Amino acid sequence: MTNTQASDFSKGSVSSNILRLALPMTVAQLINVLYSVVDRMYIGHLPNAAADALTGIGLTFPIISIVTAFANLFGMGGSPLFSIERGRGHLDKARQIMGNTFSLLVGTGVVLTAVILLIKKPLLYAFGASDVTYPYADGYITIYICGSVFVMISLGMNQFINAQGFGRKGMMTVLIGAVTNIVLDPIFIFVFGMGVQGAALATILSQFLSAVWAVSFLRGKKALIRIERPAMKLNPRLVWQILCLGFSSFVMAITNSIVQVACNSTLQAFGGDLYVGVMTILNSVREVVSTPINGVTSAAQPVMGFNYGAQKYRRVRSGILFTTVVCVVYTTAVWLLLLLFPRFFIGLFSSEEALREAAVPSMHIYFFGFFMMSLQMAGQSAAVALGRSKQAVFFSLFRKVIIVTPLTLLLPYLFGLGVTGVFLAEPISNFIGGGACYITMLLTIWREMVRKERETAPSPDSQQPQPLQSQK
Repeated sequence: MTNTQASDFSKGSVSSNILRLALPMTVAQLINVLYSVVDRMYIGHLPNAAADALTGIGLTFPIISIVTAFANLFGMGGSPLFSIERGRGHLDKARQIMGNTFSLLVGTGVVLTAVILLIKKPLLYAFGASDVTYPYADGYITIYICGSVFVMISLGMNQFINAQGFGRKGMMTVLIGAVTNIVLDPIFIFVFGMGVQGAALATILSQFLSAVWAVSFLRGKKALIRIERPAMKLNPRLVWQILCLGFSSFVMAITNSIVQVACNSTLQAFGGDLYVGVMTILNSVREVVSTPINGVTSAAQPVMGFNYGAQKYRRVRSGILFTTVVCVVYTTAVWLLLLLFPRFFIGLFSSEEALREAAVPSMHIYFFGFFMMSLQMAGQSAAVALGRSKQAVFFSLFRKVIIVTPLTLLLPYLFGLGVTGVFLAEPISNFIGGGACYITMLLTIWREMVRKERETAPSPDSQQPQPLQSQK
């Protein structure tokens, strides 16, 4: 199969197209999660100060989420537009979209680095740091943020490798960095005695290699559409389109930061450093188990976007249905595993008994009804793939800002719930937000695909046999 045939998502079964991308993309995203998760695994088993160090790293999550948010803003905004234009056969415009995205990633990465370094101390204390945990958080984030440009390039530009149908090449982007990170982590943390600073240094060196790989591939001969310098000149109209479509992914990541701040500050007030550490563990487990959902929904977006651009509306609906079924089945299975074997997952990140005892009941509450989250992911991925930025943005804000954050701040004061109220906010938001998002998608996108499918279907007259005289 040639590169062009492999990237034509209007041919072959929709499920096979999605799976062909999803399998390497899921592996890639799982490996990408290892960048931060492996750090926490090692740090959580440091002698003497493991709990404080793990809590300190947890306090940097909101800042890391901000960097990820901007990578998503441009990468997840540009790649669906890129797929739609490629489906329409507008290759020059697709190339310009990719070039503009690259420029936005680099420029914003530089600005973010400078701003966060200037305000990191008040930020960390606002996020729930104490005098005990601040040195660990500061040591990690100071080094990590210096490599934020590499983080943004590797995350943002890898979307365009996948959007061209090169799922395995996209997997290599993160595989190279993750293997490097896994190798360097114990060397920097334990052999060189650098602790959390060693973990951060290993991460940014790994992201640098990932960024180099992604850019090298997109400038090489194997890419169907390559990054070219003339295409990097910013076009205000394209920039606006990228920002509008990527805003939903940006909101999802930035609201993660808001929720993390609300959780950490509330847990610090009601449970102290111990429960901030518990939330660090739960967030780490959530990152790992959510990866296959992210892989499937991310893989479905270029397939649905391409077919939408090619006016293959029945195939768009097939993509939505397949994505939904796979995600719901998977998240239901994961929920049962976390319910039955919580200590196994918690033990990956900490060997301290007090932390593990507090984390078990918290995990049961936090992941209750986990399958409902997959409905939100499936609904939003359909909206993003088809360029419905407003719909995707609304449901990102609805779940995180309108439901989770207020509940996180309010529930601990009701009925004496305390820290339990913080963990209870998550399943409530999954049921309300996930249900509302998916039902809305069915009433809007699904209905429109059915209508357009009927409009573009050949009329019965066109399928009648020709008159006899024309067959002679």
